[in-house]
Amino acid sequence: MYPEIASFGPFTIGPFSLGESTYGPYVIGPIGLYTFGLMMGLGFLVAANLAGRELARRGRDPEIASSLLIGGVVGGLVGSRIWAVYNEWDLFLEAPLTALFAGAGFVWYGGLIGGAISSTWVFWRHSIPWLQGADCVAPGLALGQALGRIGCHLGGDGDWGRLTDVPWGVAYTNAIIGWPHAEGELVHPTPLYECAAYTAVFALLWGWRRRAGRDGEIFALYLLTAPAARFVIEFYRVNPPVLFGLTQAQLFSLALVAGGALLLAWLRVTRDAVEISHGMPAGATTE
Repeated sequence: MYPEIASFGPFTIGPFSLGESTYGPYVIGPIGLYTFGLMMGLGFLVAANLAGRELARRGRDPEIASSLLIGGVVGGLVGSRIWAVYNEWDLFLEAPLTALFAGAGFVWYGGLIGGAISSTWVFWRHSIPWLQGADCVAPGLALGQALGRIGCHLGGDGDWGRLTDVPWGVAYTNAIIGWPHAEGELVHPTPLYECAAYTAVFALLWGWRRRAGRDGEIFALYLLTAPAARFVIEFYRVNPPVLFGLTQAQLFSLALVAGGALLLAWLRVTRDAVEISHGMPAGATTE
């Protein structure tokens, strides 16, 4: 694969004189431009653009998407790194700076939690109902995940699957974290599987957004579909099971799917209650 687009440096800075003391020279770099970071950044920008379009369609200021972008980058990266450190606690204790600032090892569900926290603050600051804001963000979130997985595939950050003999198997021989298999061995390109799945989720959410009856419906559909896709694809990946034969990602995905189902049920119950209070049969529409 192609983990690095370009490399600059190393650069020599100094020496510097301060009074009678001389410091340096200091060598910095080389500094690399990585495909994973490029695709992750593109994913954030695309997600923010789509959120801005949805905010405008709902009569909100589309510039709020800029705040969501900043919050999503900070909250998402911090959340994903914290979860990665939790998973690799021994590595963190051994080399804290390496664990905190490594170029790989971001965990998507940690990023989801961090991004949700930062987005909640933005919604509150601009007086946007949480479910309405989540609906505006959900389609772009799915497409952003798809773009991020392209970065995982190009960089080879360890998200690949099990050994396979399928015709589309891939050897990540130039992976940024190293390739653990022998020459000629292939694995499932699970980042591409996830990219295809999340693109399909985006198409579903984007196509359904104008038909949604209540705030929260699009976000609930995201919770039902994107984590379900990850749950299935996880069977092809190399993550170890932690409970009931399921991996940590699968358990978290099940929790999100359950949350989506409960949210849809709650939306249906409250909608029916409102319709009955207005003298309409449950499930009726005003069209």
